[in-house]
Amino acid sequence: MSQETKTVNRNPRRDSPRLSSVTTAIHLLKTFTETDTELGISELAKRLGVAKSTVHRLASALLDEGLLQQNAANGRYYLGIALFSLGSLVRSRLDVAGESKYLLNKLRDSSTENARLAVLERQQVVFLHDFESNQTLRLKSGTGQIRPAYCTAEGLCLLSGLHEKELIEFFKLPREARTSKTVTDEDKIRHRIMQIKRRGYSTEDEECEKGTRCIAAPIYNAEGRIIAAVGIAGPRVRIRKSQFSKIAPTVIETADLISERMGGRKWQKIYV
Repeated sequence: MSQETKTVNRNPRRDSPRLSSVTTAIHLLKTFTETDTELGISELAKRLGVAKSTVHRLASALLDEGLLQQNAANGRYYLGIALFSLGSLVRSRLDVAGESKYLLNKLRDSSTENARLAVLERQQVVFLHDFESNQTLRLKSGTGQIRPAYCTAEGLCLLSGLHEKELIEFFKLPREARTSKTVTDEDKIRHRIMQIKRRGYSTEDEECEKGTRCIAAPIYNAEGRIIAAVGIAGPRVRIRKSQFSKIAPTVIETADLISERMGGRKWQKIYV
């Protein structure tokens, strides 16, 4: 073991008698270092300043979730593979944001509309990029803004990549109408998800913001999971509904190029 023992940062909340198990579990995970890759119950309890029984209970829960693993030979714990998976998701977001900049700017210039990149954050989408159109009449950049997934073109693309269990959890939460055109009915949203899987893109017709239309397509990672969505958005006076099918191939092509940069595949039609 390293001679230097890591000292966990202390704060008032941690020293409170009402210390939450979640906070303690987080501190437990942070106790592991590059030099102290394996730690036993006694050492963890000492460093955290809590009872061994508490550490044992938390370690067992983290073990069940794959956040910790246990060395069968000595009973000591080390960080689990599930943390690597979570870290990969964060890295994917950072990577896709960087890899997409050039292609989004190119899409913005060719379409003369806003080019956007969004990822799913629980039940909402976060716009990592929103490059404004150069036209006088244009949408204001929404970079960093959050929108409901069920009423944005990018959000619907991201929902199409969820497993059924994830969709069930998604639909448990309330969905409010943002405009008179917002679709909130579960069956209708599911129908739209099936359409996206068949044709490779989604559309938005003033369902999130009045006067705004959007066409979006999904981006895939190396594992074949949808990790982001690219879209072009603009005012309804320029983006006509009759043009959706003509604009879509350009958006899909951009999404495919970003997917390739992420080691993913191009969109393939799913017969559902």
